[in-house]
Amino acid sequence: MRLVRSALLAFLLAALTAGLALVGLSPAQAAAGPYTALGDSYSSGVGTRTYYPDSGSCYRSPRAYPVLVAQRLGAPLTFAACSGARVPDVLNQLGSLNASTEYVTVSVGGNDAGFADVITQCALPWPWTCTADIDNANNYIRNTLPGALDNLYTRIRDRAPNARVAVVGYPRLFNGEACNALARISRAEQTALNQTADLLATTIAGRAAAHGFGFVDVRGAFTGHAVCDDAEWINGLSNPIMESYHPKAVGQSSGYAPAVQSRLSSLTVDRQAPPRSV
Repeated sequence: MRLVRSALLAFLLAALTAGLALVGLSPAQAAAGPYTALGDSYSSGVGTRTYYPDSGSCYRSPRAYPVLVAQRLGAPLTFAACSGARVPDVLNQLGSLNASTEYVTVSVGGNDAGFADVITQCALPWPWTCTADIDNANNYIRNTLPGALDNLYTRIRDRAPNARVAVVGYPRLFNGEACNALARISRAEQTALNQTADLLATTIAGRAAAHGFGFVDVRGAFTGHAVCDDAEWINGLSNPIMESYHPKAVGQSSGYAPAVQSRLSSLTVDRQAPPRSV
């Protein structure tokens, strides 16, 4: 009788595995725990031009990387990211986090530094310049953003103690070319803006590491795909204006989604490492 039960169990497991394969899921994928996506417009999918009708001013897109990654992991998604979010806004996105949460992604910091406003200023025609605006953003990133991120990351870990947490960064936007006459961003200003993107990346990565979180650095993935590149993955100046300087659908699917999925899959939960001070 014991042999019969064992044989029956083996048959049922084989049938389950075959059934999952037919729908494109592995057993590990089917068992994936909840995934919560936090953050700003780079997580919500602004720039893809396709949005859920009920997402309102958050502009959540079915083409955004959280949706794509959740599908590939086989994880139920809570899509909390919202366009325009700053750190205080993301603190209000944590409601779904709990001890059963398996995956968390978060992108935030660009709006806190006023990066969109800086680009807008840089795009104004001569004699307007944006050097002071870039300097102010850099000072914020160096001096104020780290503490705000520390508070946010501590709250995330407190609420989701067993989650694999990946902090997702931003790409460099420019390649030094000017391909839109209405957006007068000089080569020097593009270089300075890319340097600010680098400062933002290293600052966010440092705070993520201090909390035992993974960091998804997409700058390499978007190299050769900046605004004005032949294979452009980031919108330049666009209509409607909110789409400007955000990843297109291809940037989400080919730039962000593979990098985020790979990082989440490689993470383990470090419950012993306390956050290091700045």
